[in-house]
Amino acid sequence: MINFLFRVLLVLIFLCLTLISCESNTKKEVKTETVSFKKEGELSIYKGDSLSVKKIDIEIADNEYERQTGLMYRPSMKKDRGMLFIFEDEEPRYFYMKNTEIPLDIIYIDADKKIVSLVKNAHPMNEASLPSNFPAKYVLELNGGMTDELKIEKGDRINYKETK
Repeated sequence: MINFLFRVLLVLIFLCLTLISCESNTKKEVKTETVSFKKEGELSIYKGDSLSVKKIDIEIADNEYERQTGLMYRPSMKKDRGMLFIFEDEEPRYFYMKNTEIPLDIIYIDADKKIVSLVKNAHPMNEASLPSNFPAKYVLELNGGMTDELKIEKGDRINYKETK
């Protein structure tokens, strides 16, 4: 009788371990929702006093969650769009491309709205730090290659207006 109970107990333990093993080996589907663009403002870029770039539609990242999420999880972005990050203070900034699916140009801008440095064609999904090299209060992200196409350079200035 004890031998029989022992065998039943062993079979039950074996079945439980098999179920646990099967459950942990199944792949769980992770769904990520595509984030769509929401126009929250318009941005212009100036060389001296002359408007050098037509208006760019922008999303504005002005809180901690929006600044951390940025343009992550977006498979594409139209050419005339970007995201403007607004910080409360001016200090050295460090961005990276974790979970960002598209190449980006990252433009660092000081409190006077002057471009102080550029990172061109930052590689998607790369977690390497991309420093501003100078203190920045604003950061503008555009599609990779747009700074060359629009001839955006250090020393240019931006202006923006919110349409929220």
